[in-house]
Amino acid sequence: HGTGTSLEGHITAPHGGICINVMNMNQVLEVNTMDFDVRVQPGVTRKQLNEYIRDQGLFFPIDPGADASLGGMTATRASGTNAVRYGTMRDNVLSLTCVMPNGEIVRTARRAKKSSAGYDLTRLMVGSEGTLGVITEICLKLYGIPESIAAGVCPFPSVEAACTAAITAIQSGIPIARVELVDEENLKAFNAYSNLGLAEKPTLFVEFHGTEAYTREQVELFGEIAAELGGGPFDWATKEEDRNKLWQARHDGWWAIKAAMPGKDALGTDVCVPISRLAECVEETRKDLDEHGLYGPILGHVGDGNFHVVLFCDRSDPAEVKKTEDFLYRLAMRAI
Repeated sequence: HGTGTSLEGHITAPHGGICINVMNMNQVLEVNTMDFDVRVQPGVTRKQLNEYIRDQGLFFPIDPGADASLGGMTATRASGTNAVRYGTMRDNVLSLTCVMPNGEIVRTARRAKKSSAGYDLTRLMVGSEGTLGVITEICLKLYGIPESIAAGVCPFPSVEAACTAAITAIQSGIPIARVELVDEENLKAFNAYSNLGLAEKPTLFVEFHGTEAYTREQVELFGEIAAELGGGPFDWATKEEDRNKLWQARHDGWWAIKAAMPGKDALGTDVCVPISRLAECVEETRKDLDEHGLYGPILGHVGDGNFHVVLFCDRSDPAEVKKTEDFLYRLAMRAI
């Protein structure tokens, strides 16, 4: 157990088990500025780490939304809004120290960038969710804080057009740092919850990192692609407080949608497809929701083909529970 921020039941044990709370193992043990890596205990949160290393010009980019613990993020192979450029936890964990069920302490790798000797035990432990051992130390890859960061929102006439814009930008080689899809229903909830005042249309939240000239060029190229698909106008934010407000609204999306449907249980879903099939999968999912009379706002990390449908269900109504479960099955099978 790290911070308990997961929305997908990672720490439930329906068949029994042992839960070990690592929240108090929250020390940053070693920062290697010249090597761009850091060694931390599992209870350190991502915000705590970034605060600790900020004055050294470094940051850790994986951002699943909540201020999750790095041990939990490693154990669940977390992704997030920056995955399109920086990858997921799988790509950013260099080595782990783990305690095995028999009490043996195993260090999965050293700090060197490469090794071709033996099994890749690090990747085996990342995503194992506590089933193979308990993670007690993590060595993570770090990055330099970009000189310039530009974030913006761009509305589109349809979800399909928004997805196509994101896909086209990536296939064109534009190094987008973040690109998030928020559909019309989500925008209504965001506006009500976070006072954003945005147009209530399918919208992309995007962010670019680099030098000032480089981010300006990326913004212009992305703007041209969006305009061809009927997107715009863009609303850009380069000030840190404006960017933070924008992304905080995205991170508060779960609570915003939940607040829009009081009295019902919210259920998060999570599917990922190759980006070339993303627009098709999202459109078919929207049609499925409409045909069966289900309310399900869609949002997601469209840069890596990942999206979420947030469902609502009255658990005391067997017919509604059955309709929701049937949709979940179709959603999973469609993605597969």
